[in-house]
Amino acid sequence: MMDENDPALEAPVFDVWRCIGCGRIEAPQPCIGVCEDRKVQMVEYRDYVAVVSRLDDATDRIAALENALRRVTLTTPRAGEWERSYRALQEDARRAIAAAAATRPLQAAAPEAADGADP
Repeated sequence: MMDENDPALEAPVFDVWRCIGCGRIEAPQPCIGVCEDRKVQMVEYRDYVAVVSRLDDATDRIAALENALRRVTLTTPRAGEWERSYRALQEDARRAIAAAAATRPLQAAAPEAADGADP
């Protein structure tokens, strides 16, 4: 889950004046002509692109993790094969977590179990 207080997600917002007729943008003073201005908020394009890119990455990670979880919930092992199925699902989940961690920018991966044993 992304931290909403992450400074990398905070893009500076600028109050500007945009004409509702012609679309002209000015800051910080309103036009004194015949145009009718409304105050709008804008962010710099590079900040917007950075946030959208991080959102796309997070969406991809969520999809991969949902797929691993879906396999856990939809798999019914054959009689006497529960342990083999469990181990295979564990390995799938580990791969999904590793792939998600590898694409996560500037954040530490989830801590491993202290004793290194399987749950």
